[in-house]
Amino acid sequence: MSQWITEEQTPHLRLSAEAEEVLYSGESEFQKIEVFKSKEYGMMLALDGVFQTSEREEFIYHEMMSHIPLFLHPNPERVLIIGGGDGGVARECVRHDCVKEVTMVEIDGKVVELAKQYLPTIAEAMIENHPKLTVKIGDGIGFMAEAEDYYDVIIVDCSDPIGPGEGLFTEEFYKNTLKALKADGLFVQQTESPMLHQPLVEKVFGYVNNHFPIARLYTAFIPLYPAGMHCFTLGSKTFDPLKWTPNREQTFETKYYNEGIQKAAFALPNFVKNYLPSK
Repeated sequence: MSQWITEEQTPHLRLSAEAEEVLYSGESEFQKIEVFKSKEYGMMLALDGVFQTSEREEFIYHEMMSHIPLFLHPNPERVLIIGGGDGGVARECVRHDCVKEVTMVEIDGKVVELAKQYLPTIAEAMIENHPKLTVKIGDGIGFMAEAEDYYDVIIVDCSDPIGPGEGLFTEEFYKNTLKALKADGLFVQQTESPMLHQPLVEKVFGYVNNHFPIARLYTAFIPLYPAGMHCFTLGSKTFDPLKWTPNREQTFETKYYNEGIQKAAFALPNFVKNYLPSK
């Protein structure tokens, strides 16, 4: 018998998905985890009642989270993923020929375990034990604080700024991110909806703008996330996405990302530009 599973996206807005079957519902050390088969989006993952990903549209988020920073950098060899327990960002990162090592630090090992069991198309790099990929179960905030001058690209694929993800949206975290990057390194973090989460977007962009020579925001349209419009905050020491030109051949197929989107994603609507500081 089917049932409706609902995410309260704001106190006044909800998104519901009709589920054919709930395959897992339980509590890890950190959060409530649900995996269910939906009629519209296929297999879906929810953490603390918030939809994280689905089989049908996951490629949009994971490609935009990965390929925008990786193609901005002309030769990324060392990549760090903070979070990303479903494995989708890792799957995309290892596809780049120039990438030699990908380290993923996920705080909740249960998410990794369930993704490998129920979301194999997303978690395939983890399932295959891809030789470029090292998965560490632990605190990404602490890991970042210890790293210095090592990574070319850092991708912060975190959940919402509540629970285990809360500490990933602090100014101290971005200071440590800057320190962990090499002299020409860059990072990106998912930063929610520019329509519904303006105070958070503005705050995080301000932090990044304070510490990185180049701070940019880019967007993608992701059906599962609040308002369908999602944004990502990018901090770079050297490379400006507004001045990007193709720097190497794309040797693999993508469903959403292309060279045009690499440029167009940074073209912001006026209502967003108006609340962001500029350099």
